[in-house]
Amino acid sequence: MSTPSLSTLPIRRLTIRDLTACADLSQDRGWPREEHKWGLLLSAGKGYGVDDPEGGLVTACVVTEYGARSEPELAAIGMVLVAERHARQGIGRHLMKHVVAEMGSTPLTLHATRYGQPLYEELGFKTTGRAEMVRGHFRPTGPAPTIPTRPGTAEDLPALLRLDAEVFGSDRTHMITRLPAFADQLRVAEDGGEIIGYGAAWPNMDTHVIGPLIARDTETAKSLVAALAAGTDRPLRTDIDVRHEELLTWIKAHGVAATSFNAVMTYGIPDLPGDWTRRFAPLTVAAG
Repeated sequence: MSTPSLSTLPIRRLTIRDLTACADLSQDRGWPREEHKWGLLLSAGKGYGVDDPEGGLVTACVVTEYGARSEPELAAIGMVLVAERHARQGIGRHLMKHVVAEMGSTPLTLHATRYGQPLYEELGFKTTGRAEMVRGHFRPTGPAPTIPTRPGTAEDLPALLRLDAEVFGSDRTHMITRLPAFADQLRVAEDGGEIIGYGAAWPNMDTHVIGPLIARDTETAKSLVAALAAGTDRPLRTDIDVRHEELLTWIKAHGVAATSFNAVMTYGIPDLPGDWTRRFAPLTVAAG
């Protein structure tokens, strides 16, 4: 039953042991359970939640920090959920205020749906961009992209980490080194022996999510997407920065349709660091 004193319930740190409870919360709100993604986020980041006295979680979210462990340069907030029976009672606002306070002076970012955006604006987040979610079976029609790609190997990790830090604007070693185990595919694009882009496809329920997608230019991004699509029979899903209009037009022409938009929001910084021209899609919108 709902209770007027939800905001008095303690907020605690979640761990990987809370994975099932987090997946149950997703399902309660009509989202996919996404246990594979929850596992990554809870192991690589920090979870926060409130226990329901009647069992399960009242609310939860995850925070993924980047940069030096002692002084993060950026933190991404994601998977902000409130159980349906406790919705619209202020507990989500209570959790977010706690997380913002916990992060202190660390700049924050998140991807917001149109339903969550008013709350984040109230807390001081500013919209700095948009991402378009696309989903569908990729149909390889027309001229094939021209940039060579190949499967990534363990030997590629040092080069991938350097490229990723340059493009993302902060060190993501703790996330990128997990990609070979987390993703079903990891591909790199090369030019003259130099890695100029990389992309991963990881399983999420009935889809393969493409992310991260980092590339020197749009032709390289197309080549990586086409190669990743060739390695799966599942529908693809990805979230592309709307400024990459050419890639969006191309992928939609190949059967992958727009489904929704998210606002990219920041707190404490005017815009995201790094080079957006080479950052086509995040690893996941929950972690940047």
